[in-house]
Amino acid sequence: MQGQQLPPVIEVKNLSIAFSNEGTTHCAVDNLSFALQQGDIMGIVGESGSGKSVTALSLMKLLPCPPAHITGGEILFHDPAGHCTDIIKTSEKEMRRYRGRYISMIFQEPMTSLNPVYRCGTQVQEAITIHNSIKAGEARKKVLALFEEVLLPDPERIYKAYPHQLSGGQKQRVMIAMALANNPSVIIADEPTTALDVTVQKTIIELLKNIRSKYGLSIIFITHDLGVVAEIADTALVMYKGRCVETGDVGTLFKNPAHPYTKGLLACKPNMAYRLQTLPTVSDFLRNDGQALNTSPISPIVISNETRSAAHKALYSREPLISVKNLNVHFEAENTLIVGKKRKVHVLKNITFDVYKGETLGLVGESGCGKTTLGRSLLRLIEPSSGEVFFKNNDILKLKESAFRKLRKQLQI
Repeated sequence: MQGQQLPPVIEVKNLSIAFSNEGTTHCAVDNLSFALQQGDIMGIVGESGSGKSVTALSLMKLLPCPPAHITGGEILFHDPAGHCTDIIKTSEKEMRRYRGRYISMIFQEPMTSLNPVYRCGTQVQEAITIHNSIKAGEARKKVLALFEEVLLPDPERIYKAYPHQLSGGQKQRVMIAMALANNPSVIIADEPTTALDVTVQKTIIELLKNIRSKYGLSIIFITHDLGVVAEIADTALVMYKGRCVETGDVGTLFKNPAHPYTKGLLACKPNMAYRLQTLPTVSDFLRNDGQALNTSPISPIVISNETRSAAHKALYSREPLISVKNLNVHFEAENTLIVGKKRKVHVLKNITFDVYKGETLGLVGESGCGKTTLGRSLLRLIEPSSGEVFFKNNDILKLKESAFRKLRKQLQI
């Protein structure tokens, strides 16, 4: 009937999940209820241990049993044909028809989700052939088309590549392609951007939004990052100790949070406009039993520019603790043009900086820019090609291993 509201694609009613260990039982999800509307993106937010991922795994019936077991509730899935199924009551054999075909999942860490001994294209192709009567050649063409759709460079190369040969962002795109392989009704994205740098994170978010618009599918986006939820989600569900404490439209919930836990989460996000002496925590807004504090939270103390300038003046009046001068690191790689010939790949070029006692220096950049290599080079876990690294006025790059070993307890990673 025209104008009739479609049923939610997923309805969770009074879901409770417990974990048992050595005679003790811990409630991970407590009487949780929510509905995912067709075509919506729902963000599930909360701290680590709040029950977000456990809830997501239960929707796919992937909870480790034992020790986990569902103690009550319903998970109702409405498929495109209009049939309603309680996922909790389905057998494992029946559930295999739903996983990947109707409900797909993008896991938090793609390196552990992809099989390291199979090529990426083979893994996505398997997801297609399991649910469809399709020839291998046709399935391969579909995989390459999916790789193009998720904006992977050189799909032919990615198809033949093993997971370790791809960057974090590329591996996550392969996982998104696999999730899309059978045109599912729902995609569950369990913190898919946590391990990615901000630029790659933004492209993944835009990709998911475009996929939602193109296919009209529904997405459950699980994260602890409120900024990501504000950018991608239509509605948000806030979880605390396994319970839903607040839910609603993202704009309304973020502008006028009702629950003290939501207020605490929003307040804990550092403000780029000023620096606080002490960062607020959720406990400033909430008691251990989940109830609001009787008193208003103490207003945080903002560090003035004058105070910071005075601290910097005192900090930089001393000799540097570490002084790095013209540090270079290069690796040798196979030359694709001349067989047997090596080529130099420069990772760090003439890096120079000082670190003072009591200072915190931030190294910022995209994946692959050399941050980790620089950290390892300072400890000689990677030997620099040239340059100087002075620690307490000793050039540690010139020290013999036996002498440098005595310094290692003072230089940790």
